Amino acid sequence: MNSVQTRSAEKALSGGTWLIVCGAMLYSILTVTPLMAEHTADRWHWTAPILPLVVDAAVVIVVKLDDVLARLGGHGGRWPIVLRWMTGLMTLALNTADSALRKDLVGVAVHSVAPLLLIVTAETSLAYRRAIATAVAALEAEQKAEREQHEQAARERAEQVRQDAREEREHAAQLAREQREHEASLAREQAEQEAARRREEREERERAAAAEREIRERCEREREHREHERERLEHQARERAADEQRQRAEVAAREQHEQQERLARERDALLERGPAQGKLPEDEARRIVTAAFHAGLSVRAAAELCGWSVGWVSSRYADHRDPSHTGAELAIASR
Repeated sequence: MNSVQTRSAEKALSGGTWLIVCGAMLYSILTVTPLMAEHTADRWHWTAPILPLVVDAAVVIVVKLDDVLARLGGHGGRWPIVLRWMTGLMTLALNTADSALRKDLVGVAVHSVAPLLLIVTAETSLAYRRAIATAVAALEAEQKAEREQHEQAARERAEQVRQDAREEREHAAQLAREQREHEASLAREQAEQEAARRREEREERERAAAAEREIRERCEREREHREHERERLEHQARERAADEQRQRAEVAAREQHEQQERLARERDALLERGPAQGKLPEDEARRIVTAAFHAGLSVRAAAELCGWSVGWVSSRYADHRDPSHTGAELAIASR
C-alpha cells in the first residue's frame, strides 16, 4: 500500500466516523430533548436541549482528539478512555431512559442503536487509526531503508568515479608539468627580453610624462594668473557699478522726496481753500477730490470743497480705490 492509498483510507475512515457521530448527535438531541422537557420546570423548558448537546459535544471532543493523537502516534492515557466510555454510556442512558421508564423494551432496543453504534464506532475508528499509523510508520521506515541503500550504492559509484578521475588527473598533471617546465624555460627567455623592452618603454613614458607635467604646470600657473587678473577686473567693475547704482538711488530718492513734498504742498493748498462758492471746473475739482482722497477726507467733505455732487465725488473716489470697495464707497456716499 502506498501513501495515496493510505490517505484515501484515512479520509474514508474520518468521513464515515464523523457522519456517524453527527447522525447520532442529531438523533440523540431529538430523542433526549422531550425527556428533559418532561423533567424540567415549565419556566425552564427552553433549556431541555442543553444537556444532550453538552454530552454530544464531549463525544465530538473525544473523537477529534483521538484522531489527532492517532495521527501523531501518541496515547492520552486512561482519562480519554474514561471520558469516551462515560460520554457513550451517558448518551445510551439518556436515549433509552424514556422507553425504560415506560417499560418499553422495543423502544429501549431501538433507541440504543445510535449510542451503541457511536461507542463502537469511536473505539473501532481509534483502533483503525492506530493500526494505520503503525503501518504508515513501518512503510516509511522501509522506504527510508531502501533510500539509504540506494544512496550508499550511489555514494560508492560516485567514489569510484572520483577515484578514476583523480588518477586520470594525476597522469595528466604529470604530463602538464613536463610541458610547463619546457615552456617555462622558453618563457623566461622571452620574459627577460620583454622586461628589457618594457623598461625602455617605461623610461620613455616617464620622460614624456615629466615633460607633459611641466607643460601642464606652466599652463596652470598662466591660467591662475589670468583668472586672478579677471577676478580683479570684475571686482573693480562691480565696485564701480555699485557706486553708480548708489548714486542713482540717492538722486532718485531726493527727486521722489522733493516730488512728495511738492504734492503735499499742493494738496494742502487745495484743501485749505475751504468750501467752494459754486461748482468748480472739472479739472480743478478732480485735483481737489484726489487731494481729499489721499488726505483721508470723507466724500461729503470733498464735495463741499469742489462744489460737485456727492455721487460724482464718490465715483472719483472709486477711481482711486480697488473695484471690490464699491459697496463701501456707496455707503460713504449715502452719509
